[in-house]
Amino acid sequence: MPHQFRLNQPLIVGCCAGFMLLLSGCAWIPPGDKPAGFLSTPSLEHALSHSGRDGPPAPAGNWPHQRWWQEFGSSELNGLMVIALKDNPGLKTAAARLRQAQAIIRVEGARLLPFLDAEAEFENTRISEHGVFAALNRTEAAGANIVFGRINPFNFRYEFDFWGKNRAALEAAMGEANAEEAEQAEVLLQLTSAIARSYMHGAALRQQLGLVQDMVELRRGLLNMDETRLRLGLDSADPVKQATIDLEQVNKREAGIRDQLDVQRNLLARLIGKGPDSTQNLFAGTVINPEKMPLPAKLPLELLRHRPDLASALYRAEAASQRVKVSKAGFLPTIDLTAFAGVNALRLTKGASSLTNLLFSGSSFSYGIAPGLRLPWFEGGRLRGELSAQRAEYDGAVELYNETLLHAVQEVADSLSRWRETQAILEAHGRLLSAQHENLELVAQRFRSGLNDRRALLAHQHALLDQEYALKTLEADQRVAIVDLVEALGGGYVNDLKTTEQKPEPKQFRWLPWEI
Repeated sequence: MPHQFRLNQPLIVGCCAGFMLLLSGCAWIPPGDKPAGFLSTPSLEHALSHSGRDGPPAPAGNWPHQRWWQEFGSSELNGLMVIALKDNPGLKTAAARLRQAQAIIRVEGARLLPFLDAEAEFENTRISEHGVFAALNRTEAAGANIVFGRINPFNFRYEFDFWGKNRAALEAAMGEANAEEAEQAEVLLQLTSAIARSYMHGAALRQQLGLVQDMVELRRGLLNMDETRLRLGLDSADPVKQATIDLEQVNKREAGIRDQLDVQRNLLARLIGKGPDSTQNLFAGTVINPEKMPLPAKLPLELLRHRPDLASALYRAEAASQRVKVSKAGFLPTIDLTAFAGVNALRLTKGASSLTNLLFSGSSFSYGIAPGLRLPWFEGGRLRGELSAQRAEYDGAVELYNETLLHAVQEVADSLSRWRETQAILEAHGRLLSAQHENLELVAQRFRSGLNDRRALLAHQHALLDQEYALKTLEADQRVAIVDLVEALGGGYVNDLKTTEQKPEPKQFRWLPWEI
């Protein structure tokens, strides 16, 4: 029995030593500061309840839908969106970044698999007649050729991922790819929102241009009447001068609107990825009458699923947390296995000789298996520096998410407020226009009865046109507010993030490690 103990003692000592080495490798990981924490999503129920919505609310998961701009009922706007989604350079750039991130997933995923390749090597070296080998053996070595050949059709390498290093690197790459996909959706949302806003402004300007042209005709008619009264001696030159000033002011307004209209057309051309000539015929007879869009019933946690910038920030945090795991695994031992099988031969000969028969003979067969263990005893502080950098990156990613979340909530609240206020202003302006129409009708009756001259009628018509001009601006403001709200709610973007009715704590997100 004592003899048996002596035989097993070296094995026990070796196992204990290996175990201590593994423990010492784990003990090198430096503790970090408390990691940054995620903010809970603030509630927006109060802002939503005061949004002035009418009718039943829309389901939270169905509004706004992916092609939200179609609700404006403009075939011209829909056509611009189709062109933009196909030819915009910004979308193509985002798509290229996404393809690059997806390719990195394949690169990182390959580390989890074994590597298998083949190699072949042939060498013919002549020994110098005046070298060291010739001096030692002039008869055999001087002027001889060393012919070497090796063929290994099977080279095997595999790294055991005991600590999850390669798996964490793959998860980090997947997180980055998901973030790039969300950022592509963000670029798409920003593009379509910008096109919609520019189109709303352009459509309003085109309608205002028609109203201003009517104002020019009215002012020109007033000027002709004042000039006629001056020639007949019925009035002084003062009304003529004032009518001339009023006409030039309207002409100035018309020129300004034409300039703004050209700016919007050129902006739309750039957004859709075309030249300025492609949009010169826009807004011809444009009429936009969007229906009252329903608002979702709830907004708090749905922002996590419907905001691409929030989703991107969350995925970046996921990738950063996985890179912390990769850095931690760098402190631990690396265990791998290499193997090969093939044939090799070396021959010393003078003159011509064939290596083929010798190389492919059974006696030239060779193979090898080599398990390996590497311990990072001393790296000059590199591993600690990398871990510290990754922890700082994770904290920055979390704080970026918190900042994005607060900004998103502010945007939703602001857009809800603008929608409510523009609706109230439009209703008040509608009552003002009704009063203006009634007043104009009274003036027209007085004109037909001979109590007022034509100048009073034209002046009231001009005032009505001026109020209709202001109405087009207010309508554009309301439509832009709708676009702002659509953008603030993600524009139909939906990802696979899991949310619940409860306010999430940081530990509920599946990618957050217990210890960063």
